[in-house]
Amino acid sequence: MSPQLTKKGAWLRRKRRVCKKVKGNSLHLRLNVYRSNKHIYAQIIDDTTGHTQVFASTTSKEFKGTLKQTGNIAAAKKVGELLAQKCLGKNITKVVFDRNGFLFHGRVKALAQSAREGGLKF
Repeated sequence: MSPQLTKKGAWLRRKRRVCKKVKGNSLHLRLNVYRSNKHIYAQIIDDTTGHTQVFASTTSKEFKGTLKQTGNIAAAKKVGELLAQKCLGKNITKVVFDRNGFLFHGRVKALAQSAREGGLKF
């Protein structure tokens, strides 16, 4: 079976297609989202230097013992809120959203909406 016909192959094709179009710069940093079955991760990346400025996930120490489940929409909303708070602490307000090949619904959409409500603009 061809790797392009597998589920992971389709995800990698979408990821590459999105990554070609979505680039951050020093004014608009890139908000990258990755989700697994159990967790969701989000980071703000400066593409000019290649460094991560802010990071938040359901594995962060801020969530130890507070979340009952880490792979659901409620957890994604909490991660978006935490990411927005950390960004505002570092004077980051404008970002470019990189969904990383994932469809914009469910947990990815919940994270994006809570980050917007927290003060990020994209």
